[in-house]
Amino acid sequence: MAFNPRNRGPLRTLSVLIVLVLGLYGLLAAVSTWGEAQRTPKLGLDLEGGTQLILQPKIVGNQKINEGQILKAVDIIRQRVNGSGVSEAEVTTQGGSNIVISLPGSPDKATIASLQKSSQLRFRAVLVEGSAAPAPTPAPTATSTATPTGTATATPTATATAQATGTATTAPKSGFPQALRAATTPAPTATATPGATPTATPAVTATSPTTKPKDASDLAWITPDVEAAYTALDCANPQDVEAIVDDPAKPMVTCSTDGQAKYILGPAEVSGDQVSNAVSGQQSTQGGTTGIWEVRLNFNAAGTTAFGDVTSRLVSLAPPRNQFAIVLDNLVISAPRTLAALVAGNASITGSFTATSAKVLADQIKFGALPMSFQLQTRDDISPTLGGDQLQRGLLAGAIGLLLVMIYSLFQYRALGLVTLSSLVIAAAITYAIVTLFGWSIGFRLTMAGVTGLIVSIGITADSFIIYFERVRDEVRDGRALRAAVETGWVRARRTILISDAVNFLAAVVLYVLAASNVRGFAFTLMLTTVVDIVVVMLFTHPLLSILANTKFFGEGHKWSGLDPERLGARTVTYAGRGRVTIAAQRAAAAEGNQS
Repeated sequence: MAFNPRNRGPLRTLSVLIVLVLGLYGLLAAVSTWGEAQRTPKLGLDLEGGTQLILQPKIVGNQKINEGQILKAVDIIRQRVNGSGVSEAEVTTQGGSNIVISLPGSPDKATIASLQKSSQLRFRAVLVEGSAAPAPTPAPTATSTATPTGTATATPTATATAQATGTATTAPKSGFPQALRAATTPAPTATATPGATPTATPAVTATSPTTKPKDASDLAWITPDVEAAYTALDCANPQDVEAIVDDPAKPMVTCSTDGQAKYILGPAEVSGDQVSNAVSGQQSTQGGTTGIWEVRLNFNAAGTTAFGDVTSRLVSLAPPRNQFAIVLDNLVISAPRTLAALVAGNASITGSFTATSAKVLADQIKFGALPMSFQLQTRDDISPTLGGDQLQRGLLAGAIGLLLVMIYSLFQYRALGLVTLSSLVIAAAITYAIVTLFGWSIGFRLTMAGVTGLIVSIGITADSFIIYFERVRDEVRDGRALRAAVETGWVRARRTILISDAVNFLAAVVLYVLAASNVRGFAFTLMLTTVVDIVVVMLFTHPLLSILANTKFFGEGHKWSGLDPERLGARTVTYAGRGRVTIAAQRAAAAEGNQS
């Protein structure tokens, strides 16, 4: 059969749909083969089951917790695990203090760890930085007769020189720097005993600085107690790391997140609640990106002033005191040097980030810090409340509804009903791919409420086809040829379809914004299928009907085509002279009247 040039436009439109479908399934195949996606939609708690976590607050010192703090923690945790509202996680309280989190599936260790942490972000000035490696055992000397004077003078001198130059090669890096010890320890006092040589005895019993620190970078914060805590801290010991206390008003002894360095830090000067926004991404340059992942922070007015004051002071200090440590949940995630005063209200956090870890950190900072940290009390597997049996029944109900729609379409529209069938198949294929991809990209999980939304969408999609077909049939009744009826009917039906879908979409949006729990899953699928309906009608139903109008079976109005002019009661318009037209039905009625 020769190619009909009238089909060129509709075929181009159909090719766009084919590219779209192939692109969706190609992306799904790629992310499921080389990524972490699965090839079937993720299911929610009611259909798949999951894991229940009970978190208990970690009390520091005499800290007291109240109901308001627990409710605030519930809101923040809910945003962390279900920020988009479609992950179907449940967060509740238990006993007034514990928090119960029900997560679909089996969460990984990183997810559980992120829920336990307070994500308290603080900026502190660095006072001391050293290696967290164990202190090496001193090598034995050749003789044991070295004089006390020689030993006493050699070690401090060498150490002080090393610290001044930043090499620290003559003393263990994990120990307290001798130069800073000399700067923070009171001067020796001389005592005299009759008949004995005067000696100098260091006064090491002081527990607080002799002078009040003038700012957060003052070395007077380093008391003997702080020095002892720094020396004793073993960053490789989980118990030592767990025992680290982050009091914003006091100096802090802590480790880096990788356990390779440890620090003495001044009191906190900028806190996470002064950060207005946090986003993750790769560092950018004039020529592109560096490939290094970062978390970009924007400060509010108070944070901009505080951060500007801190960096203005640090820029003039010697290393390592020109660094500010970014402390997250008691550990230093980054300690950059200050090269200039940063007064613009933004900053960048870099470290050993991946795309996932950078996004997790940005979300934790953006959604807010928990009022306290939590520890995992229990972890249990929970069974689905509905399970596979209910899912099968829901899908069976959808199949029955689809079958009834098809029976009605074939009865009402004859062969034209096959266009409805093929359109519904295309819509189902697109919806399946998108739902599965959303499970990979935004954590969308399909619950029974979501399945209900998909079933309801069958009727919405069928409505669009009915509107279009009835417009075309009206044009045929008015005496137009089928090809002209298809185009004219489309122009008139398109506006009605768009208005109808817009109303459905807005209703779903309102429901999604105002509702909670599983109702949001229903609203989300309703929004999704409404958009898919528009795509299918525009890119498949209309061009397919345009192509069929150019065939003999549909174009000539076969009685089984659903577009038979005689069956539809088409009116034939003819010219009657003197600018008048008559319709066949009118002439027949007039003829009957004359015979009578």
